[in-house]
Amino acid sequence: MTATPGLAGSRAMDRHARTVGVDVGGTKVAVARLDGTTLGPFREEPTDGSSTDALLDQIVRLVADLGTVDAVGVGAPSVVRNDDGTVTRSANLHAFRDVPLRTALEDRLGVPVRVDNDANLAAVSEAWDDDLALTYRSLACLTVGTGLGSGFAVDGRPLHGAHTSAFELGHLTVQVDPDGGAPAGSADGSRAPYVSSLEHWASGRALDRLAVAHGYADGRAVTAAAERDDPTASDLVRMLGERVGVGIAAVVNLLEPEVVVLAGGVSRVGERLVGPARDAARRLVLPGVGDRTTITVARHGPAAGVRGAAILARLDPVR
Repeated sequence: MTATPGLAGSRAMDRHARTVGVDVGGTKVAVARLDGTTLGPFREEPTDGSSTDALLDQIVRLVADLGTVDAVGVGAPSVVRNDDGTVTRSANLHAFRDVPLRTALEDRLGVPVRVDNDANLAAVSEAWDDDLALTYRSLACLTVGTGLGSGFAVDGRPLHGAHTSAFELGHLTVQVDPDGGAPAGSADGSRAPYVSSLEHWASGRALDRLAVAHGYADGRAVTAAAERDDPTASDLVRMLGERVGVGIAAVVNLLEPEVVVLAGGVSRVGERLVGPARDAARRLVLPGVGDRTTITVARHGPAAGVRGAAILARLDPVR
């Protein structure tokens, strides 16, 4: 993997710009304006994933409602091509497949647009404090929402692969074929996320399946019940947390960041999720690796994605 240039030798964070962050999820789109260092109220509405044009129109309308801005950052639940901001594949949003998102939005909005994976931008948000000073040089973020997103920030900027946003921890294979070798996959990704993947076992949809199997309406009902100390719900959240811990252990073993944060809707239960994830990760990490890595809940909560997107619009050069 390669990282975009760090802060040393690059331009400093612009603390006076007006930028908008857009966080596109499988179930909702959220937007907010970052004026200087102050993030305004964020607005969200259900994602219109009926078609690519409908979703583009929705984003343009939400951004336009926030007034005049210098640039826009967009987080998409997709693999993003680094050189042109095209979203190539999304496991949870079919309207975002092979869409030249950066170009399409720049044409409609008339301002520079930066695009990256949504979990990468949650990581960027967590790396910068409320005064936009860099807090962590290396940070991993796992977003436990509809799917299981993951992002990594180095010197406050997204860590990328050679050609794409990469760092798709949710698609890490965590099962093998007990009677053979690798589990079955598909060349075109039509079965992603695979049953063998971490996302299948440790996402919001996984919690939904656990919920229904134990008599709850869905994952949200489980988290709400867990917050009331319902024993069965609390145990289901613990189970999901331990599964997330498998992914955290992989990140720590490979990259040993200063901190791993959990974000996304399910993280609202805080230590009920993070505690089991931390305990499982500690059991699975190679002894001596990650002794100083902190595992905690994200500071910016539901705003992490939009805030990170607004910050990205300032960090990346226009061209």
